[in-house]
Amino acid sequence: MREGQIRIPSGCAISGIINRRGHGFSGSAIINSIALMHERSNGMGGGFAAYGIYPGYAEYYALHIFFESESVKAEMEKNLYASFQIHLAEEIPTRKSRKFKDAPIIWRYFATPLPAALERYDGDEEEFMARFVLRVNSTLRGAYIFSSGKNMGAFKAVGYPEDVGEFYRLDEYKGYLWTAHGRFPTNTPGWWGGAHPFALLDWSVVHNGEISSYDANRRYLEMFDYVCSLQTDTEVITYLFDLLLRKHGLSLRDAILVVAPPLWSRLEELEKNERERIQNLRIVYAGALLNGPFSIILATGNGLLALNDRLKLRSLVAAEDNEYLYVASEEAAIRVVANPQKLWFPAGGEAVLGLLYGKESLYTGGRCFDGGKLENAGI
Repeated sequence: MREGQIRIPSGCAISGIINRRGHGFSGSAIINSIALMHERSNGMGGGFAAYGIYPGYAEYYALHIFFESESVKAEMEKNLYASFQIHLAEEIPTRKSRKFKDAPIIWRYFATPLPAALERYDGDEEEFMARFVLRVNSTLRGAYIFSSGKNMGAFKAVGYPEDVGEFYRLDEYKGYLWTAHGRFPTNTPGWWGGAHPFALLDWSVVHNGEISSYDANRRYLEMFDYVCSLQTDTEVITYLFDLLLRKHGLSLRDAILVVAPPLWSRLEELEKNERERIQNLRIVYAGALLNGPFSIILATGNGLLALNDRLKLRSLVAAEDNEYLYVASEEAAIRVVANPQKLWFPAGGEAVLGLLYGKESLYTGGRCFDGGKLENAGI
């Protein structure tokens, strides 16, 4: 990719901030952080994920939906009211802006699945919700559910991220965890649905890089009934973590060893039991290995995970300041909003984990116990 005659080898920007005590803070901080990396994106996509922003509706799924037309919206609402009790339906508040004059219709619905809708899934709300979202996004043309978790929401558009934050009035929200993305697409189109974050249930992912294993990952996910329909390689990351952590109940450390394992040449350095465990994971989950340059932030209601590819082909910086954890593509994007007590540059395959105090797992369902400290989880 080129900006004029200057090659930008690592475009896209990511940033994340969490208050580990669960105290809410304004979205202005994450907007300022991602805005400092303006030159890393090209206006073809920007977005945010925010957690803790709907305390009055925390027990309901918050469905954020794009519609191309009122007729599509009416069709979608028939589906919603057939499967959910809708507690509140409203247009998502935005500021008028000529930069987003071609915006779709953007609504949110706070919903609870009806008992009859859950019967086919043995009462498993999360499985029903995941299947509902995937079905709508792959079959209902002109409608796209871009956020579907509880007490959280994704906000995204085609534009620079700081403009997207202004458009959605994110300075008026308070959340305890925020992530942000500025996009510089290389192989996929710039469209509202293709902007980051990608979200499913409480999971959200922002990503800088390129997943060269996308086709292998997509085919692997299709074996478990996931449908990749959003025209971007980043989509597979969200679904892989949903599969590994929620559906298969792996620990976070094992999930990291699946997607970003140590190189085969390094296995001989490990103790026999650890070496055999990693070898078994690589055999069983061969189709879930992520290849290519990447840095990602995976967020959920309990916290966030930041991770580089094994060779650290994309930048990632982390910092701590009392109960705050910061991760970003550039050090300056952290220092513009904080004067951290500790700052470091994670190695390739090394996980940075920020959980809310008192939480033991990144997965809000609680099945994957991550106990202890995740240090250099890729080796």
